[in-house]
Amino acid sequence: MTENPRKKILIAPSILSADFSRLGDEIREVEEAGADWIHVDVMDGHFVPNLTIGPVVVQGLRKATKIPLDVHLMIEEPWKYFSAFKEAGADWITVHYEACSKNLSDALRKIRETGLRCGISIRPKTDPEVLEPFWDETDLILVMTVEPGFGGQAFMPEAIGKVPWIRKKYKGLISVDGGINEKTAHEAIRAGTDILVAGTAVFGKPDRKRAIEALLAR
Repeated sequence: MTENPRKKILIAPSILSADFSRLGDEIREVEEAGADWIHVDVMDGHFVPNLTIGPVVVQGLRKATKIPLDVHLMIEEPWKYFSAFKEAGADWITVHYEACSKNLSDALRKIRETGLRCGISIRPKTDPEVLEPFWDETDLILVMTVEPGFGGQAFMPEAIGKVPWIRKKYKGLISVDGGINEKTAHEAIRAGTDILVAGTAVFGKPDRKRAIEALLAR
């Protein structure tokens, strides 16, 4: 389990909101602006209604940046693709509790066996108590503050209430994803978040450095 030496807040821009016609340039720009990680939303059109990208895009991202690639698998049977994302250049793989609740321990073990860090994500309506058996098996908890599937959704304030409860029980990294902007970033940080996943709040702004600084301003 990876612990955050309290407390630098990490910013992980989500490529779901980037301009895919110039994706390499977009990634280099946010890295130069101060991004700590790149968040990669992988959707299969089944677990969530949207369909996005696969390992080939991660391979391209790896060539464009040296900062960690945080691959968020919003897909069914994610274990089928761990090796492919590892080979493409991922550093972290996060799976959804709801997609593999019956064999989550095995999934986390398989991620680690590939040499990657592992994470568990939960949807807004999922009770965080489902995470209790896995505190020592995961490096990251990702709390969704929108329903996974599409970028640009409104932040769900009731979902952020899970973070303080998790923080009391879990010493690893906590990430929040969905509807993060200047206002909601502050709410997430106060709740105990370590990593802010932000899409339009970074890629949607012409000055990416100022956008990242705004998320971190307290």
